[in-house]
Amino acid sequence: MSQKILIINTGGTLSSVMKGKGLKPGLSIHDMETELQIVSGDTDIEIEDFCSLDSANIFPEDWSALAERISECRNDYDGIVVIHGTDTLAYTSSMLSFMLQNINIPVVITGSQLSIINPIADAMENCRCAIHMAASKIPGVYVAFNRKVMLGCRASKVRSLSFDAFESINYPNIASISSLGMEINKPAIPERKGIFKLSNTYSNKVCMIKMFPGIHRSFLENIAAQGYKGLYIEAYGIGGMPFLKHDFISTLDKLIQGGMTVAVGTQCVYEGSKMDVYETGKRTLEIGALEAHDMSSEAALTKLMWILGLTESTSEIRDYYSLNIAGEMTAKNYS
Repeated sequence: MSQKILIINTGGTLSSVMKGKGLKPGLSIHDMETELQIVSGDTDIEIEDFCSLDSANIFPEDWSALAERISECRNDYDGIVVIHGTDTLAYTSSMLSFMLQNINIPVVITGSQLSIINPIADAMENCRCAIHMAASKIPGVYVAFNRKVMLGCRASKVRSLSFDAFESINYPNIASISSLGMEINKPAIPERKGIFKLSNTYSNKVCMIKMFPGIHRSFLENIAAQGYKGLYIEAYGIGGMPFLKHDFISTLDKLIQGGMTVAVGTQCVYEGSKMDVYETGKRTLEIGALEAHDMSSEAALTKLMWILGLTESTSEIRDYYSLNIAGEMTAKNYS
């Protein structure tokens, strides 16, 4: 019996057409049905449009609604593919990893660097990979791109033009496609740690900033004044921030004492933070900042948004952030 796969279209480059001001999503899922049937093999696909947006226009409320739609139909299909623009795809795949943790089917997000109507596009190969991963019976949230499958909360867009646009950050690929077919890396698949329960609340009062030489502490005060409840900082190296000329860390201390949750990671793509090595990192940990360890920036930010949608308890926020919930970090597991 063939696997039954639902394909949900949200827009992005894969479904784009040329309009007066440039490429924009314009193809409905039904416009792409012939191509999708070609790459679906012996799977039985159904298709639907969720929205038709450039992924720059995807917002947290869209994540929540998409998670709800996936939750509603998860028992009617063997797997689900989500077509999505590449620019914010990794944010969506990270947040869905938290909102849909312990999902009982494969949910695979994909997109492309060229429209599916372009004869040299990567779109059909990416859809082929996504459909076959969705038919794998391996539950979880994944990203399929350039003949490889990545854990959804580890994927990040690292190239702006190349077909090899995404990489798995600090974690092995889940699967790859070669002349041998699709090879699954079974040890890399996170273990399901409980039953599925939709958890699609979030806080939109979360901000992300990147450290740069000359950044002033008044920037932090402005963030607090605007009512933000959470802040993720891409710090230097393994987690460094200034505490001399412009005492950034002391200002962070005031924000944390005032109730803001501050998480700190690194602007380096690979290998993560290690804030217990240098004085600057130790100072930051001492004031109560949370450490992102080896999470991608997309996962570190969306995890903070998701946690602040669950609870306002400082101790609970700290506990949630320190635990490996969906495979997003190399730390203690959440169960």
